[in-house]
Amino acid sequence: MDKKQAYQEKSEAQFNLLKAKIDELAAKADKMKAEAKIEYAKGIDALKVKREEVKKKLKELQEAGAEASTDLKAGVESALFDLKKAVDSAVSKFK
Repeated sequence: MDKKQAYQEKSEAQFNLLKAKIDELAAKADKMKAEAKIEYAKGIDALKVKREEVKKKLKELQEAGAEASTDLKAGVESALFDLKKAVDSAVSKFK
């Protein structure tokens, strides 16, 4: 396994974990009362937008050559960090 493939698999694993947390938050929001449901739905929609950004970055990484650029890797890491931070914030609001 080359470095690019290992990096990609690690990034995709992080993405899948965050995606599962977003899906869990969406399920919890569906069970809430109407007013709270609307507020949380907006937050979950924002998470889904960030999730799609990460998905796009991961696809770009996958399509890149064997020696993916440092900028591309930095973009993936930054997008994953932003998504994780947003998910963690949303999770704390649900507690």
